Amino acid sequence: MTVQQGLRTGLAAIAGLALTFALPVTPASANTATIQPASPDSVAASAADRAAAAGVDHLRKGADEGFHRVGLTPGGGGLFYAAYERTYRGLPVIGGDAVVVADGAGRVRGTSAAETAAISVGTSAKVTAAKASEIARGHLSKVDSVSTPKLVVLAGNSPKLAYEVVVAGTKATSPSNLHVFVDGATGAVLQTRDDVKQAATPAPAQTTSGEVGVLGTGNSYYVGNVTIDTTNSGGTYSTRDPQRSNLSCARQGGSPFTGPDDNWGNGSGTDLETACVDTLFGVQTQWKMLSEWLGRNGINGNGGGFPAYVGLNQANAYWNGSSTTFGRSSDSQRQVTPMDVVAHEYGHAIFQTTPGGAGSGNENGGLNESTGDIFGAVTEHYANNAKDRPDYDVGEGVNLVGQGPIRYMNQPNRVSGHPNCYSSSIPSTEVHAAAGPQNHWFYLLAEGSAPVGKPASPTCNSSTVTGIGIQKAAKIFYNGLLKKTSGWNHKAARKATLEAALALYPGSCTEFNTTKASWDAVSVTAATGEPTSCTPQGNDFSVGVTPASGTVTAGQSATVTVNTATTNGSAQSVALTAAGLPSGATATFNPESVQSGASSTLTIATSASTPDGTSTITVTGTAASGTHTAQYTLTVGTGSGVRTFTNGTDFALNDYATVNSPVTSTATGTATSPVKVSLTGTHTCSEDLRISLRAPDGSTYSVKQTGSLPCTQLGTRNYSVNVTNEAASGTWTLVLYDAYAQDTGTLDSWTITV
Repeated sequence: MTVQQGLRTGLAAIAGLALTFALPVTPASANTATIQPASPDSVAASAADRAAAAGVDHLRKGADEGFHRVGLTPGGGGLFYAAYERTYRGLPVIGGDAVVVADGAGRVRGTSAAETAAISVGTSAKVTAAKASEIARGHLSKVDSVSTPKLVVLAGNSPKLAYEVVVAGTKATSPSNLHVFVDGATGAVLQTRDDVKQAATPAPAQTTSGEVGVLGTGNSYYVGNVTIDTTNSGGTYSTRDPQRSNLSCARQGGSPFTGPDDNWGNGSGTDLETACVDTLFGVQTQWKMLSEWLGRNGINGNGGGFPAYVGLNQANAYWNGSSTTFGRSSDSQRQVTPMDVVAHEYGHAIFQTTPGGAGSGNENGGLNESTGDIFGAVTEHYANNAKDRPDYDVGEGVNLVGQGPIRYMNQPNRVSGHPNCYSSSIPSTEVHAAAGPQNHWFYLLAEGSAPVGKPASPTCNSSTVTGIGIQKAAKIFYNGLLKKTSGWNHKAARKATLEAALALYPGSCTEFNTTKASWDAVSVTAATGEPTSCTPQGNDFSVGVTPASGTVTAGQSATVTVNTATTNGSAQSVALTAAGLPSGATATFNPESVQSGASSTLTIATSASTPDGTSTITVTGTAASGTHTAQYTLTVGTGSGVRTFTNGTDFALNDYATVNSPVTSTATGTATSPVKVSLTGTHTCSEDLRISLRAPDGSTYSVKQTGSLPCTQLGTRNYSVNVTNEAASGTWTLVLYDAYAQDTGTLDSWTITV
C-alpha cells in the first residue's frame, strides 16, 4: 500500500516556494493610495495556505482530500507554525493532520505530516449512530454523558470510516473523557483515546459591568504569602482571573471561591481555598513564563486558559481535555498543588493545543507526560522562589504517595521501571515511565551531564554533555513542539528540535550541537532527513563565568569574571545584566557592557538580611545578534564545613519534609567517610522517624530507618554515614519522614560534619 504521508518534516522541494508564493505587488502611482504592507503573520499564513492547497512535499493529498487551517502560532526566529486538519469528502480525518512552517516574508520553511496510507473509503456507514453510541458507552463503568456520534475517517495503515463518540464518566475509580472510534462497517472498536491525563478553545472571559481586576493576597501552603489576580464585582471578590480568559479556581463541582475581602487561604495543607491560592499562583506564573520566555499567548496559544478545580478525594491530579483537577496526598495532609504539578497539568493543555492535539499511544503519551514535567521545571526556574527552589524533581513538595518525588528528570531510573534511555520497548511502556527519555534529554540539554551544584545525569552512551541553560532549552523544546503531529514520537521530536535550534540560533552551532548530543545521550537515534550539521551565519558571541560557583556569608560579596567571546563574524557590543539574586543582594558589572572578546567583573554584594541558601544567578549578555546566558551558583552560609542551626524546626508529621536550613560546606576535596550527623530534638516516638542525608550531587544516603516499638524520645542522636566519592563542597540536606500522623515533635539543632 502506498504511504501518502510520513511522520517526518520536509524541506526538500520547498526552497523554490518563496518565488512561487511571492505576493503580487502593484506599482504605486501618484493617484494610488498607499497600501499598508500585510503583517508578518498574515503573510506567513497565506504562504502556508498556498502550500497546503498545492499539496507540496509531505502535504501530498488525494483528489478527495483537503487541508483546513485550524491555528497559526508564532515561534522563535521569525517563524510561524500553521496547523492543518485533513478532510476527506468533507469528513474530518483523524490522524491526517499537518504543519507548515513559514516566515513573515512569505517563505515556506518546512512541513510535517502525520502518517497515513492513501484514503479510499465510502462515506455511508452500515452501523447506526445509535448502535455506535451504545458500543461506546460500554467502555466506562459509570457514564455521565455521551456525545452525538460523528462520522470521521480514521487514518493510518488502513484508513476506515468510523464514528467518533466521546463518553464522559468514570473508568474503575478514575475519571475519563474517552474518545471511542467505532468502525462504521462492522461496529468494532478501532481505537480509544482518553483526554484525561493524570499525575476546544475556551470561551473568552465575560466581564460584567462593575467587575474589576485586583491583586489579591494569598496565604499559600507551598510558597507562603503571594499575590494573585482576582476579580472584584460590586465588593464581592472571587478566585477568577479577570485578565486571563477562562482561568479560575473552584472547589470540585462548584463555583470559584468568593468573599467580602481579597484575602485568600490560611496556609494549611488541608484547606481548599489555600489550594486555590497555590493553583492560581502557579498557573499565573506559568502564563507569564510562556509569554516572556517563549512568546506564547496564554495556555492555549490564543490568549485563553482553562479552569482549575481542587478537592478531588484521591491521591491524584489530572487534565481532562478542558480543565485541571487537583486532589490530595495519600496521607491527606497536603493538596496536590505545588507549582511544578500545577504547571505539569497545564502542560498537558499546552500539548493538546499545539499542532497535532493530544494524539494517542504510549510513546505519544510518554512525550505528553514529559511535556508536563518540562513545563513544571521551566515554570519553577522562571519563578525562582526561595521557598520552592527550582529543580528537576517532579512533585517533590507534595510527596504524593509517601516516597518522595514522582519522577527525577536528571536520572529517571531512580524510580523503578522508569528508563533513562530510549529503546524499542518505549511504545509499550506505561506513559508516566515512558516520559523518562525525553525528561533525561531535556535535563542534559539544559544542565548537562555534570553541572556544578546540581545532580549529575549519567548518559546512555557514556558521553559528556555541557548544558546550554534552561531558558534556551525551553525555547528549543517548545519550538520543536510546534511541529508536532498526532503521530508524535521521539525521532520526530529529535528532528523538530534540531530544526528549531538552527532557526532560533542561526549565528551559533552550540545550541544545535548540544541538542543533538543530548538526544544521542539518551539513545534516540537520527531521524530520516534531519539536519546533520550546522554552519553559523552572521555575528554571534558567547558568555561564560569564572568561577561557576561561590560561597559567602551574609554581608559579604562574591566576585565573578564574566568572559565573552566572538564565536562568529565580527565583534559587537554586549550589555550585561544579572537575574535571580537572593533577597537583599545587588549585582554590579564593571564595565556594564563590553565588546565581545573582552571581560567584565561582576560583584554580587549580599546584605546582613540576605537569607542562607543557594541561588542560581543568570548572567545575560545582550547584543544586536541576540542574547546568551551563563549561570553562577551563589551559596550564602557560614563558610565552614560544619554548620549548626538552632532555630527550631517543626516536624511535618507523616510527611517527607526537607529541613528548612541545609548545611553548606566550603571544604575542599572529597568528603571524609563516614560523614558525622548529630541532631537534637523532641519527638514522641523516634522509632517512627526515617532520616536520610542528601549529598550535593543529589545522591541520598540512609541515616536512620524506622524502628520497632516501644517508643522512645529523640533527644540527642549521633550517626555515622558511609558515603562514596562525594565532594565535600556544596549543599548537604537532611531529609526526615515521620511514618505516623499522631506523633509530635520539634528538631532543635543539627550538625553535619563532612
